[in-house]
Amino acid sequence: MTSDSSNAKSANQFVGELTGAFADLGTFLPLVLGLIALNQFSPQGIFFGFGVMCFGVALFYRRPIPVQPMKVISALVIAQGLSPGMMQASAMLMGLILLALAYSGAIEWLAKQISQAISIGIQFAIGLQLLWMGAKMMSLSPLIGFGAFAVIFLARFLPLRYLSMPLVIVLGMLWQYHLGDNSAEFQFNDTAWHLGWPAMNDWQSALTLLVLPQLAMTLTNAVIASSFMAKDKFPEDAAKFTPKAFATSSGFANLLLAPLGSISMCHGAGGLAVQYHFGARKMWAPLIFGSFCLMIALCWGETVAWLLSLIPMAILGSLLSTAGLQLAWSKRLIDGRPFCMVVIAVTATFSLAFNAAIGLLAGLALEFLRRRWHLVAALR
Repeated sequence: MTSDSSNAKSANQFVGELTGAFADLGTFLPLVLGLIALNQFSPQGIFFGFGVMCFGVALFYRRPIPVQPMKVISALVIAQGLSPGMMQASAMLMGLILLALAYSGAIEWLAKQISQAISIGIQFAIGLQLLWMGAKMMSLSPLIGFGAFAVIFLARFLPLRYLSMPLVIVLGMLWQYHLGDNSAEFQFNDTAWHLGWPAMNDWQSALTLLVLPQLAMTLTNAVIASSFMAKDKFPEDAAKFTPKAFATSSGFANLLLAPLGSISMCHGAGGLAVQYHFGARKMWAPLIFGSFCLMIALCWGETVAWLLSLIPMAILGSLLSTAGLQLAWSKRLIDGRPFCMVVIAVTATFSLAFNAAIGLLAGLALEFLRRRWHLVAALR
């Protein structure tokens, strides 16, 4: 290999790590900015928490394992106007539950009961949900949103596909700045960064209102589905990507960082899919994103807030839909065995109609019936 081709390959890998580092902004920014703008959360505390967890993930896994807000908790806090204390309590409770499941062995037992077909069905359902959420965000400015989505999708067939995501973000910011379109602009607050501890009544309310609805998605998507996908993307490091490892890293991060002003955080199969799609392969992607978060935490002010507010919601929607599409698609959707196709379809249908926990139970029931059928047939 010549030095020129080696340099070109290295440059391409760096671009992939850089774009992959920010590929999950469609999930990250809408929830984080909503908590800051609408719920009076401290921006420094949130970005500091994500920065520290990203560094921990990078050093432990040495792969682009994503760090995301817990979607159900964050959405409920925003929608119901709940306090930072409720968020802190829910994050620490989730941390304790995940660590208990990890160290008791319960999470490994649960993962062994889940076939690949069940995992694909859950990923398919969550992918469709992300795709739909992204489509609603893109509809705020259809020309920009769906145009950006088309550019990102078509760029996958081009040599410089990794540049599509930063290109659409920059163009979207320029469009919003020059046209003065403030339809998606966030009004940020100046809540001070401080240590805190939830009040007594926050714990019970957080458990019933936030933790229980989030737990099913965390176990299925952030732990088990993420484990399956990481093993598939990086088989040489499969030993690192156990459900216990994902539950442990999420558990410690939430338990230790919530008192410092962070929000509930987890991993996610959708984030891994989109980061991998845009070229992230090594530990550099989480290190880059973690550095970005720490820089914002240390330099937060009107200028930083203004710059973030220039990113149109429609552009973030295009990134979210890209993540959903990458998560939903699997070649096993078209070449799987007939029974596996049934399990995928039933799991996905129940997940969409109810939630991921119900979809998981439906898939497990079908797999149980299949094993019983084979056992009876073998005894005849």
